[in-house]
Amino acid sequence: MPEKTEKANSPELSNASTGAHAEAPAAGRDPLTIHHRAIAIDMHADTVQFMLDDGADINQRLTTTHLDAVRMKEGGLDAQFFSIWVEPELYGHGGASAVRRADEQIAAVRALAERHPETWTLATTSADIRHAASEGKLAALLGLEGGYPVDEKIESVERYYRMGVRYMTLAWSHSLSWAGSSGDEAGRTRGLSDFGRRVVREMNRLGMMVDVSHVSDKTFWDVVETSTKPVIATHSNCRAIADVPRNLTDDMIRALAAKGGVVCVVFYPAFLEPGWQEKKNRVDAEIAPLVDAAGRKATGRGSFRRIARDRVREREFAHRLPPVSVARVVDHIDHIVKLVGVEHVGIGSDFDGIQAVPAGLASVADLPNLTAELLRRGYTEEDVDKILGGNILRVMEEVERGDGRNF
Repeated sequence: MPEKTEKANSPELSNASTGAHAEAPAAGRDPLTIHHRAIAIDMHADTVQFMLDDGADINQRLTTTHLDAVRMKEGGLDAQFFSIWVEPELYGHGGASAVRRADEQIAAVRALAERHPETWTLATTSADIRHAASEGKLAALLGLEGGYPVDEKIESVERYYRMGVRYMTLAWSHSLSWAGSSGDEAGRTRGLSDFGRRVVREMNRLGMMVDVSHVSDKTFWDVVETSTKPVIATHSNCRAIADVPRNLTDDMIRALAAKGGVVCVVFYPAFLEPGWQEKKNRVDAEIAPLVDAAGRKATGRGSFRRIARDRVREREFAHRLPPVSVARVVDHIDHIVKLVGVEHVGIGSDFDGIQAVPAGLASVADLPNLTAELLRRGYTEEDVDKILGGNILRVMEEVERGDGRNF
């Protein structure tokens, strides 16, 4: 992997990086040097919601988000896939409202590069990411979370491809008629319909990555059977460690690796730590009056009220729930590596879409702490390069070739 020719100033490693296990790095294995030399790609962040609904200017250092350009450079994060998320409860499972909401978010991400070309580049290929890193710029990429704005029109897949979308998570927490979700009752038995299989084949043809995070188990297996290209999970962990439907079983991880794909570990404690979700559910019940009050007081569009409620959750979770360490994130990486090898794991933080974060990974600025823990466990610099971004670059290169004409 080529070295970046310009690098952000290396921040001090957080004391929370490895806790009691911290050790001095061996000569030539300085975590910050290794981290900033790699091309780091985060496959999933929900920051666009804050840009649109909360007026967040992510070109400045912020305290209201997990991500901004200043902290991306401090944390050595070169490329961010921004989640284009259409919340079904507010914008529907399809129709004009869902399409409009997706288009607004895409426009907001594209505007980053148009208004701040000195900082951002809109990237649509692996080569774009490499070029941006070589120039010391940040690459902004688009991933559609949930096929709701596809609106059951196969031509919509190409429309979003032409707008710059390079992966689609087939379903979010609400099942579609053509793809089941892991988050609702319908998804317990629903996989891909004939239309859903057409969507996957069209994504293969165009060169758009298929993302199986959030989908039902049946949908997962239907995708693996249907896709002729590597399949990714942009923000999922291991069910063998944290037994929740959002995570992948060992058989799923093996099947995904057999397709040449990558599992990108997510930082949300409920998907990291056994039993954390149950503790969270109890706290949710206790703080429900505070959350409801925040929602009633908030003004503006529905998403703004959700943000107000989530900020209460974030504050209360930090006080009431046990911390989960960065080491637990690497436990999931270790599990994937032992199953299928280091070539099939990446990172997908879910920053700005989660109300709790691991100790030592409070924002994108703390990503070097992840590298420090990987090195402490014996991963090589080449391994770190692959985990931080090299594996995703490989998948992108494979998928970009498409099954038909390229654009």
